[in-house]
Amino acid sequence: MTLDRLTELAAQSDGILYVMAVMLLIALTVIIDRFWYLGRTIRHGKRVTRIVAKLAHLDRKSLGDLVEKSPRLPHRALLEVPLQHPELKDAHRLSELLEEAILWQVPSLDSRLWLLDTIVTLAPLLGLLGTIAGMVKAFAVLGDAGSAPAQITGGVGEALIATACGLLIAIIGLVCFNSLHNWTRLIVHQLETLKVSMVNRLDAPRVTTAERRTSGHAIHPVANVGH
Repeated sequence: MTLDRLTELAAQSDGILYVMAVMLLIALTVIIDRFWYLGRTIRHGKRVTRIVAKLAHLDRKSLGDLVEKSPRLPHRALLEVPLQHPELKDAHRLSELLEEAILWQVPSLDSRLWLLDTIVTLAPLLGLLGTIAGMVKAFAVLGDAGSAPAQITGGVGEALIATACGLLIAIIGLVCFNSLHNWTRLIVHQLETLKVSMVNRLDAPRVTTAERRTSGHAIHPVANVGH
């Protein structure tokens, strides 16, 4: 089917195919934008999470270095929490502040996905509406005495193009929406992992060699009493 033929069909669809073309353009724009942003966030966020997980102790200097290396990442908001509250020592309170930071970042992760969700639902319905309108025109030809059967079947076939276009847009949008939703969940999991790692390592008490020896000597007498 040539481009001229598609343009002719769009003109005969009472503007429905033009609306569907705009919906497809919006869907592709959202898909490209979200895949780029979420993919970049996953890659750089994985690096930040691994760096924190490998550290035995996370001090303010290490946090400052990670903040500088994490521009425009949602992970940066978590790394800045201890720097904004240097007097905070309670691990439970720190965990609550980190959880609050995660909640503030979630809306930016699924931003504009509602557009894709709406298009996935609306495109097949709009295609069905275009098909019904085309079928009405096709069967109206039956009232003409000189209408040929080929003219009627051709009109029915052209009417079904709207449904096919709607289903195609919905399929593309649904596959990409599920993938993007899964990527969003993966980033939230990274943030939760980073939160736990920070609570466990930030200002963690360090056990000295003398303390280990003292604790070791304290255990032996109890063991001897048992014997």
